[in-house]
Amino acid sequence: MEQDTAGDPMGGLKWTHRTTGKVAAELRAAAIDVSARTVARLLKGLGYSLRVNHKKVSNGSAADRNDQFAQIAELCQRFARNGDPIISVDTKKRELVGCFKNSGAAWSREPVAVNDHDFRSDAEGIAIPYGIYDLQANRGMLFVGMSYDTPQFAVDSIEKWWRAEGHKHYSASRELAILADSGGSNGTRPRAWKYYLQHHLCNRHGITVTVAHYPSGASKWNPVEHRLFSEISKNWSGRPLDSYDTILKHIRTTRTSTGLRVRAQLVRKRYSKGVRIDDAQMQQLSLKRHQPLPKWNYTLRPC
Repeated sequence: MEQDTAGDPMGGLKWTHRTTGKVAAELRAAAIDVSARTVARLLKGLGYSLRVNHKKVSNGSAADRNDQFAQIAELCQRFARNGDPIISVDTKKRELVGCFKNSGAAWSREPVAVNDHDFRSDAEGIAIPYGIYDLQANRGMLFVGMSYDTPQFAVDSIEKWWRAEGHKHYSASRELAILADSGGSNGTRPRAWKYYLQHHLCNRHGITVTVAHYPSGASKWNPVEHRLFSEISKNWSGRPLDSYDTILKHIRTTRTSTGLRVRAQLVRKRYSKGVRIDDAQMQQLSLKRHQPLPKWNYTLRPC
């Protein structure tokens, strides 16, 4: 056991990669007749136990994390006071479309039989749900893509939401606040995110867009996660997402006691990855970054 044992020299926790069956076999080879169950009991007495990994090691957080949360709170208060829309956006986990296991449980007389392996080749396709949650109206809208999660797909989804919901409910508003994560298709780094916001949203509809990003590692604070995505996950829990129609149905029937209502659309357009926006194109943007946290906060105006 000595050569196969690792541990924490400070805490005294030990672990081994050998199974109890292998340890018992080695002992029997040494003329010590013992069962795997007995080995497990003896290991426990020596301070070993079965463990799983725990996510407890922090890599630290941004020094101005709390300042950004205060900035987001101030932005939301200002827009709410003026009656202007505030939306929270993100991409929900992509799903294989087909007869695959979906985590969770659902009331049923018999369990639903699904494929024993989740092979991409057995899927009808993939579903990429891009969600938009209207904080003030408590309404959600998801656009289910079929190709890739790209900045253009994200902005196109927001632009469709504005035409279908935003313009109707906020007809007098010419400003829009967007809360987004700092990574992914609507992150701080992709140039294409800002470029398409400028051309497909600001210029096309004549509205000013202010974006505030949550700091890295703080995506769970984004309202779309816990007010919209979590409710959808509960609604389709334990049910195979065997077709796009099934996915859309479960999204559209998501309800909460606080009045949440959700719409959904399937997006058949194919998006390409790796679209590059050069410096000349970036110069076309009417972009103003806000101090003291310019990497996370900026405004785009029609031009």
